[in-house]
Amino acid sequence: NASGKSNLLRCISVMDEIVHISSRTSSTTKLPHDPFVLKEGYIDKPTEFEIVFVTDGKRYRYGFSYTQSSIVREWLYRKYVGREVPLFLREGEVIDVRSGFQGSKKLIDTAVEATRDNALFLSQCDTLNVEEATAIMAWFDTLHVINGLYTEKHEISTVELWQQATYREKINQYINSIAMDIQGINISIKKLDENDIPPDMPAPMRENLAGMSKYNVQSFHHTYSKNNAPKKEFLSWDFDKHESEGSKKALQLSGPVLSALMNGEILVIDEMEAKLHPIITLNIIDMFLDPNCNPKHAQLIFATHDTNLLSYSKLRRDQIYFTEKNKWESTELFSLSDFVYF
Repeated sequence: NASGKSNLLRCISVMDEIVHISSRTSSTTKLPHDPFVLKEGYIDKPTEFEIVFVTDGKRYRYGFSYTQSSIVREWLYRKYVGREVPLFLREGEVIDVRSGFQGSKKLIDTAVEATRDNALFLSQCDTLNVEEATAIMAWFDTLHVINGLYTEKHEISTVELWQQATYREKINQYINSIAMDIQGINISIKKLDENDIPPDMPAPMRENLAGMSKYNVQSFHHTYSKNNAPKKEFLSWDFDKHESEGSKKALQLSGPVLSALMNGEILVIDEMEAKLHPIITLNIIDMFLDPNCNPKHAQLIFATHDTNLLSYSKLRRDQIYFTEKNKWESTELFSLSDFVYF
């Protein structure tokens, strides 16, 4: 507890947020700068993010440092064949774009001129449809960060996927595979009518709700004979009223999990095991590790307190990292593969 796991994943979320909103904000917009304040001199240091990823067979290293009011530095490197090469380097107001950065020179020059002090050059290039920038932004669009303690809002993504026949089958397979007694679910969706809206609700609110949809989730269970044998008949009941909190969370996560697996996305979950049985947590991890379930190489990054995963999961040593506070309460990150056993 309190070693910095959640802050580490929050860094991914904040970096993703800045990348996506940078070109759409005004010149006076303050950046989400939250400096380390426990060590002398650090409150004035810029925050720095860097991420390394592979897309379309190319490895990129992208990063930036910033204060509350401006971008201090920004850089992008690419490694495809041979050594890593810089595509652009930014120091303050100076943006040095190299010839290897793919896209129209005219558009790139326009992006250089249009980039504000508090905006990212990469985001500005994407706005102008510079070829390589749009490819990198497409990768950032596959990055999804979820707080495992508050997954209720993600149930709507499961409902949206349910409306597609392919996902509907996958959701039921997922529910059946994660060791719950539920034999399947059904989600019914209908338009709100006047009887669904409280009559004493103010007229403007009633008008806003008119035409919107509501959904209901039903789960199916075996029924049993007097001799405890399962019968052919199933019983359905309201999922939200009768299922456990763990089952509800499993359903809420099914949309993001299946979307990641089917589209090759990166899913980041803090406190993944909260409200989940350890077997369900293991099964979700196994789905990402199984090439049959994960043919598009989706990635799962999660924070957990469950030390059982060290023994029972199929994770390699280099896939497991620890966080620890140093003597001035800053978080340090290190891999299990760093340890050598004799």
